[in-house]
Amino acid sequence: MVGGSDTVEATTLSCAKCGKPAHLQCPKCVELKLPREGAAFCTQDCFKASWSSHKSVHSKSISSSALVNPGEQNAASPNDGWLYCLRKGQSRSPKLPHFEWTGPLRPYPISHRRPIPAHIDQPDWALDGIPKIEPNSDLQHHVEIKAPDQIEKMRETCRIAREVLDAAARVIRPGITTDEIDAVVHEATISAGGYPSPLNYHFFPKSCCTSVNEVICHGIPDARKLEDGDIVNVDVTVYYKGVHGDLNETFFVGKVDEASQRLVQCTYECLEKAIAVVKPGVRFREIGEIINRHASMSGLSVVKSYCGHGIGELFHCAPNIPHYARNKAVGVMKAGQTFTIEPMINAGVWRDRMWPDGWTAVTADGKCSAQFEHTLLVTDTGVEVLTARLPTSPNVFPWLNP
Repeated sequence: MVGGSDTVEATTLSCAKCGKPAHLQCPKCVELKLPREGAAFCTQDCFKASWSSHKSVHSKSISSSALVNPGEQNAASPNDGWLYCLRKGQSRSPKLPHFEWTGPLRPYPISHRRPIPAHIDQPDWALDGIPKIEPNSDLQHHVEIKAPDQIEKMRETCRIAREVLDAAARVIRPGITTDEIDAVVHEATISAGGYPSPLNYHFFPKSCCTSVNEVICHGIPDARKLEDGDIVNVDVTVYYKGVHGDLNETFFVGKVDEASQRLVQCTYECLEKAIAVVKPGVRFREIGEIINRHASMSGLSVVKSYCGHGIGELFHCAPNIPHYARNKAVGVMKAGQTFTIEPMINAGVWRDRMWPDGWTAVTADGKCSAQFEHTLLVTDTGVEVLTARLPTSPNVFPWLNP
């Protein structure tokens, strides 16, 4: 189908070509917000066969749109000010941006930035979107060994981050929007006395990342409702007592197909196998070898554009932790280091593309991607998972059941 396809309600729509139940919709009609009747098709073959006549609908709509106020077309509800995000969060538009979408998912309008109470301690980017200390810190070049008091703050912050992610996990279901998930994350974070680290970090407009289906990472919570069969990653980072705690998990929405189940479980296993080797003396580059080996055995691929990172008083710092094989990560693990491992595993090719919002990374072939992440502390004898699941964490992963 030209430009991708959007799922529609097959029970109420018929194919414009043959009259059979329709499962696809013309993406240009979706962009122009034209009526779904007459724009639905049962297969790509029917769509292609109808294209020469169907495309005239688009030109007629564009011509008539010149008679209405600029910006009305594709605008969200005028009463709530919802708009599409552009330029890494620095601008908004009432219109869906033009892009060669790689899969069926599309961005939806986003809501206003959520406020932070005055009593919450905020990182230096909270007001103007620009980190000041992080980019020029010496910790971008050497890996910090945390002092005992820093480690204790990290434990406390990471536990809050875990509880926030668990709160998000409990509300995931078909019909909820990712913006509503963001609201849960935001409220749970500030209720614990923390600041949601992603909010306004390099102008990121929301308090967490929600990455659905073909989105690899950094998806922006928006007005799209989750659908039965989706997978969604929720990435949470909390800033509390001057340090950050970072984790994410990929969740099933309703009944998910077997391929997506295998992808998510394999990604979880990739992280677990990588964590199992963390201890003093292990080279950082070994993490990618372990993850790549397990993913490849399942016929999956490992994203190369994004990696794990050091964390503490800075959101992102040394070391870089690539998740793919034959990487050139420098250094060895030492007791007192804290960093994340967060493999992103794709069902198809490893390559990615960036949406016009400047944040959302998607698979180049439109196939699904999954991710899991923990913040880790290297100990004298091995590793402590600072963001580990709690006895109260929701039971959402079938493979963890006895």
